[in-house]
Amino acid sequence: MSSFEVIDITVFIIYILGICLYGISFYRSNKTSNKFITGGGKIPSWVVSFSIFATFVSSISYLGLPGSSFSSNWNAFAFSLSLPIAAIIAAIYFVPLYRNINSASAYTYMEKRYGSWARIYVSACYLLTQIMRIGTILYLLGLTLNAFIEIDLSIIIILTGLIVAVYSIFGGIQAVVWTDAIQGIILIFGAIVCIIFILYNSGQGPDEIMKISYENNKFSLGEFSTRLSVPTFWIVLVYGLFINIQNFGTDQNYIQRYLLTDSDKKAKYSAFLGGLIYVPVSALFLFIGTILYGYYQSNGLLPMEISESADKVFPYFIVNNLPVGFKGLLIASIFAAGMSTLSTSYNSSATILLIDYYNKYFNKKRVFFSQMHILYGSTIIIAILGISVALAMINIKSALDAWWELASIFSGGMLGLFLLGFLTKVKDNLSPIIGVIVGLFSILVLSIPELFKFLFGVENPFHNYLVIVIGTTIIFLTGFLFMIILKKGK
Repeated sequence: MSSFEVIDITVFIIYILGICLYGISFYRSNKTSNKFITGGGKIPSWVVSFSIFATFVSSISYLGLPGSSFSSNWNAFAFSLSLPIAAIIAAIYFVPLYRNINSASAYTYMEKRYGSWARIYVSACYLLTQIMRIGTILYLLGLTLNAFIEIDLSIIIILTGLIVAVYSIFGGIQAVVWTDAIQGIILIFGAIVCIIFILYNSGQGPDEIMKISYENNKFSLGEFSTRLSVPTFWIVLVYGLFINIQNFGTDQNYIQRYLLTDSDKKAKYSAFLGGLIYVPVSALFLFIGTILYGYYQSNGLLPMEISESADKVFPYFIVNNLPVGFKGLLIASIFAAGMSTLSTSYNSSATILLIDYYNKYFNKKRVFFSQMHILYGSTIIIAILGISVALAMINIKSALDAWWELASIFSGGMLGLFLLGFLTKVKDNLSPIIGVIVGLFSILVLSIPELFKFLFGVENPFHNYLVIVIGTTIIFLTGFLFMIILKKGK
């Protein structure tokens, strides 16, 4: 091992240890479930804003977006362009709604609206989505560290998942949001440093890199056609709008943060600013992938095993091209960003398991475990399931595409049920149940190409990104239609 490698590994270890120890330092203020889940509602709004931003970013964006633009173009930026719309809707409507309900669970609202079945349905959809998210992030973190230190990818995934689980247990939500804020700032700094090194250390100069990228259509936002079978600009934009409204309106990761500040005004500010920051930062990450394409076109080909997996290109550049010290810091910042997002998912999932399941169905039957024990045990269970997903994702072509498709499928059209409750006033239970059943069946059919062809005799004409769009729409329209029918019947 060279002295350069020793310095970089030392920087990496110091950074990760520092973040973990800082998170663990909140242990003394997390002795109650309320502190563990909401931090007592006394966290500064700017910290919550950066925490929401960091939840959007994670290692999925840090590695997935450069990988996406390297292999194709800026089509993924259409997703970011939908965020300001979703953030405005969240600040005006969703933040006051959830703060008035005053429950640490996002899904208390669904029970108030339609009963226990709705709460179970949406919380189960959420937990499935989080397990897939955790698996995707663990896989990407494993790729990054594997390129930096030659340790088996499976071992890295398992150790990372368990280490973050321990850090989440000790730190609670306060550790999550404060480390998010620190890492969000460092992530932006790291992206800018990488752009400078790519443009000015290629030997060809920034003009040549930009020329190569432009000539190969790397700045394109994708097709503007009306085809439904490919991820055109319009499909990604609509998909992003649905996913981001779902994030702000039904995702425990975000809604839990609405309760962390001491006023509605601060909570609205945090939600809006947190979403808005992501737009220019996502452009930075896409730009990195674009100029990496020009960089490697002008400086020789990538190794075959790297070029076949676009998600590996950025880690490869960091390890092989950044100066000593910087590569250790960049790898650490990517790794820490993933850790903070993992801890968010762990904390929020444990919160749901405690409030929506244990407190509601088991605690009444005098099962003698404290709430803190349930939070700790739930964190470990979610970690193990996420690790299993990450191990199954090894050797996929694009983690970003896989995550978007899986998120679309496992979200189960929960946004449709939420919008049905939010936008209508009818309170009958049968209409939303029918809507959910029809919607889930449509999601199943759209997700299994063989089933679609068996039922309709043709290939599925819809891209996977449209699963959430169609599922949400069918749930809403079916439920709304039956509300009208049942009301007329009465």
